[in-house]
Amino acid sequence: MVLQDAALDDVFHALADPTRRAMLRSLAGAERNITELAAPFRMSFAAASKHVRVLEAAGLVRRRVEGRSHLCRLEPKPLAAADEWLRYYERLWTDSLDRLDDILEQDR
Repeated sequence: MVLQDAALDDVFHALADPTRRAMLRSLAGAERNITELAAPFRMSFAAASKHVRVLEAAGLVRRRVEGRSHLCRLEPKPLAAADEWLRYYERLWTDSLDRLDDILEQDR
């Protein structure tokens, strides 16, 4: 899955914040409500909800409302696209470092 540039920008923006990364990690284990997501950070429901909205905008989280409870679950597809983008650069750097290693070995 390849995301358009704007969608990938949204994913990396969402991942740039340590609180949102921790929320995603928590959601990897199970569906959680916003109060549960907020608890480790001692933040208000409103503050946690703002973080969840950023994650939703990036397509990383889906929220459903059951009565007064807002339940969130992880959507992993955008993470796979971000991983694919990063792997390109991992290969690029690995190839470059392998070439440098070859050059250094020739000089010995």
